[in-house]
Amino acid sequence: MRIAVAASDDEKYAAHFGRAQKFLIYNFNEKNIEFVETRESAKLPGEKHQWKKSLDVVEDCDVVICVQIGINAKPGLKRMGKTVVEDEGTVEEVLERFHKHQIFMSKPLKF
Repeated sequence: MRIAVAASDDEKYAAHFGRAQKFLIYNFNEKNIEFVETRESAKLPGEKHQWKKSLDVVEDCDVVICVQIGINAKPGLKRMGKTVVEDEGTVEEVLERFHKHQIFMSKPLKF
């Protein structure tokens, strides 16, 4: 599974999907999360509704993690078959929570 995290300019914090200038790309194999690369999503200052630029950047990713996502961008990602996770914190924190959630969801139910 490939994960894209919308990141702040300093790459420390998760960011808003449509405003993010950078996306940090990771491979996730249920056990490990491995950094792959940083991708740029150049937005023009002051211009609104630039979320389509971000769609192109995350095209090959399965999951997108961001602080927030706009009303048009979220359905756009869903139509592409992407899972959207809205979470806030450092990139490390949001990845850790995602990883723990995936482990929890993969455990069989015990009755």
